[in-house]
Amino acid sequence: MERRDYYEILGLNRNASEAEVKKAYRRLAKQYHPDLNKDDPDAENKFKEMKEAYDVLSDPRKREHYDRFGHQAGGPGGFEGFGGTGFGQAGFGGIDEIFEQFFGGMGGMGARRRQRGPEQGDHLRYDLEITLEEAFHGGEKVITIPRTETCPDCEGKKTKSAGGSETCPSCGGSGQQQYTRSTPFGRFVSMQVCGNCRGEGVIISDPCPTCSAQGRIVQERKIEIKIPPGVEDGSRLRVSGGGEAGVRGGPSGDLYVVFRIRPHKVFQRKGSDLWIEETISISQAALGVEKEVPTLEGTATLRIPEGTQHGTTFRLKGQGMPHLRGSGRGDLRATVKVSVPKRLTPRQKELLEEFAYLNGEEVGVENKGFFDRMKDAFGGG
Repeated sequence: MERRDYYEILGLNRNASEAEVKKAYRRLAKQYHPDLNKDDPDAENKFKEMKEAYDVLSDPRKREHYDRFGHQAGGPGGFEGFGGTGFGQAGFGGIDEIFEQFFGGMGGMGARRRQRGPEQGDHLRYDLEITLEEAFHGGEKVITIPRTETCPDCEGKKTKSAGGSETCPSCGGSGQQQYTRSTPFGRFVSMQVCGNCRGEGVIISDPCPTCSAQGRIVQERKIEIKIPPGVEDGSRLRVSGGGEAGVRGGPSGDLYVVFRIRPHKVFQRKGSDLWIEETISISQAALGVEKEVPTLEGTATLRIPEGTQHGTTFRLKGQGMPHLRGSGRGDLRATVKVSVPKRLTPRQKELLEEFAYLNGEEVGVENKGFFDRMKDAFGGG
């Protein structure tokens, strides 16, 4: 299908300036945009055609190619490779995008006005590293954190003198300035932060020397943290009001303490249970034994019955961590590892050979050389 000339689509001659191209687009955007012409079934296609023409003629490089080569400048698909757009895809949005492109957004229409009332301060986070023993027993720790606080000299007013501030004459204390624009779509009102007072609504003529008219200063504070028994790695404790100071009389933010528990050299923790490994000998595994195993409160007796196999896990009830929520404690779980001796005395070896003989087991490995093993393999004498 023969494609229409881009200049014809926008109603322009080939010497049209950039400003004339933009003006034509604004006029046709209102005339053909689907959001403004929902009853016109051809509006979508007309707008796509007009948008494609504008994308090319508003770009100096694309326009030069088009003036020299026509629609073939972009290849078989015309100028689509240069960023031609389809309805609803990237580069072609709704009516709000048209307003944003030409009029700087909808401004005061639906945009939230800047709030100048009291604002809560920012929350803070502190990672507190503790030992497993501290997590078991609980207790208290004092931490030091830097945070912003309300200036004690001006009490957050940014000036210590009674007449040290005045309402901003540019915005009347609102912190915003209103601008009205006339466009092909009508008059639009936009709100911007006042450049005179930077949105504060007041002008400080006598700044507080302590905070340099900021109303807040940075201080290091010591805070006592209570460690609940049974606290887990990653648990959070909220300290209300322990964060940054608020703005314009707003409340302080909160401090969130995140507990990090150091790895233990003996115990592994899984929830409220503690796990250990206990090594025993072959004879202890075969005949049974009672062993004292470590706990976080001292030791406990572990009874290992005869015939225990390697990897068996025993449970010592109530010897684990306190439950963080609720009463009681978890368990201590001891996994048995049977150790095989690497060297035996002649007597030990004799006794084990006798044991194996009584069980009908074949034991021992002959230490034959390479040629002896070859003879055995081929039946040699």
